[in-house]
Amino acid sequence: MIIKGSDINIRTRGFSDICDITGQVETAVREAGISEGIVNIHIIGSTASVSTIEYEPALVQDMKDKLEQFAPHDMPTRHGDTWGDDNGFSHIRATMMGPGITVPVTNGEVLLGTWQQIIVIDHDNRPRDRRIFVQVIGA
Repeated sequence: MIIKGSDINIRTRGFSDICDITGQVETAVREAGISEGIVNIHIIGSTASVSTIEYEPALVQDMKDKLEQFAPHDMPTRHGDTWGDDNGFSHIRATMMGPGITVPVTNGEVLLGTWQQIIVIDHDNRPRDRRIFVQVIGA
């Protein structure tokens, strides 16, 4: 059994900036040297999410539009009133989407569909340096 953790560090623009990290996750799995197992991808922080999407410009924009409809960036929140940072919307978006995912690894490859990529969505209201923890478990 091999358990190996590593970090992916990215710079984001905020406001639901969507970043494709599939290649970095695949590299982490290759470097762990497993054939069968799982990879867990977890964002460190409460204003970002990890998910999958078909990472193409039109769908990326559709996703951003839907997130804006769901929790508009200018919506008043008690969090904003309390802390004065006006990013309550980002916490709501992140909580609803979740901080991480687990993906199967088979034959040494991350098991994704043809048009499926692993993404980080930074919902915060400013650019951020984001740390994503990738943990590979398998044999």
